[in-house]
Amino acid sequence: MLAYITKRLILLIFVLYGVGTIVFFLIHMIPGDPVDIMLGDSAVAADKDELRKNLGLDKPVLTQYVSYLSGVVRGDLGTSIHSREKVLDEILERVPASFELMCGAMFIAILIAFPLGILSALKPYGFTDTVSMTVSFIGISMPNFWLGPILIIIFAIELDWLPANERGGFFNLILPAITLGTAMAAMLSRMIRSSLLEVLGEDFIKNARARGLSEKKVVLKHAMRNSMIPVITIIGLQVGVLLSGAIITEAIFDWPGLGSLLLDGINERNYPLVQGCILFIASIYVFVNLITDIMYAYADPRVRLQ
Repeated sequence: MLAYITKRLILLIFVLYGVGTIVFFLIHMIPGDPVDIMLGDSAVAADKDELRKNLGLDKPVLTQYVSYLSGVVRGDLGTSIHSREKVLDEILERVPASFELMCGAMFIAILIAFPLGILSALKPYGFTDTVSMTVSFIGISMPNFWLGPILIIIFAIELDWLPANERGGFFNLILPAITLGTAMAAMLSRMIRSSLLEVLGEDFIKNARARGLSEKKVVLKHAMRNSMIPVITIIGLQVGVLLSGAIITEAIFDWPGLGSLLLDGINERNYPLVQGCILFIASIYVFVNLITDIMYAYADPRVRLQ
């Protein structure tokens, strides 16, 4: 296990290096000059040249690239072009909001997915299964940019039950968490159903029932644990997806998380901020995948990581 973790950590360094390099050159290829965005088209050329020099944008791209890599090695993601604050400080300031939204969405997804998936697997191809899978299909089909405004119109404007913008208390979290967690709930419920349905047909489940164990104990203790590997995979992968894919949801609900920060950086051509956000999200994504692989061995003793 220790050798496996060490190998993955070494691989992680190369993955993050590749991500950082690709993002650096792609962001510099995007049309638009951050200096023009900051000063406007009416600014004189001398002022633009002075600002470009102060920001270090007058240097060759390769020189900027070497400077960027050397900063990353030291734990310095650079300085925001617009706010002139450390990129890492801005990211860490937004992490609690993104983590809160991610946990809320994950809670909604698990709350919906497990009952639907288990009920569908216990009574396959029946009325309950048909209804559950229809609901999951609808959930997958609804994009965030449509579901979010619909929830705002119904629950915030028409019924006036819930707030629709900005981060605040528990009630501010409900609508964005539902918006972000619905698609995951739909996908997760289908995965739970198919995985559990497969395990329920195994011989050891039949033997457990033959020994007189209750159906509840057979399903929850024996079948669920052995069907969790693909479910753990989906949940682990979705952590990174929720962090990076919350851009639309955060924009709709004015949620001050990493997604909205990344979107602001892209609109402003704020190179250091965009590079820092993507590198930070990629780091979390890779670490979560490592933790997911380690959890395999716990969920299923037959799995041995090499």
